[in-house]
Amino acid sequence: MKVQLNTDRHVVVDAGLVARIEANVEDQLGRFERLTRVEVHLTDQSGGKRLGADVRCLIEARAAGLRPVAVTHAAPTAADALDGSVEKLATLLGHTFDRLEDRGARETIRGR
Repeated sequence: MKVQLNTDRHVVVDAGLVARIEANVEDQLGRFERLTRVEVHLTDQSGGKRLGADVRCLIEARAAGLRPVAVTHAAPTAADALDGSVEKLATLLGHTFDRLEDRGARETIRGR
């Protein structure tokens, strides 16, 4: 799985944040073997001018054979926004892949 990071000019990215992003994505999403790429987009909604929940993290995940899915989360810091969006994405992917597995295991009304 490839992890790609995109930010705007108002979000400060250092080596620690990059390592945290890669570790968090790998820990939470590594169990989904079909994932080929995860794109993390961090933006500062206020342009660095005010305090509050203005850092937004959008994560888009691409899985082999499926359409891309995306989630967003806003928080006061980039790390908190990342944590919230990765958690949402893990839940969404878990439900998606569980449904796909259930679909193949069920019998139809015709017994096939």
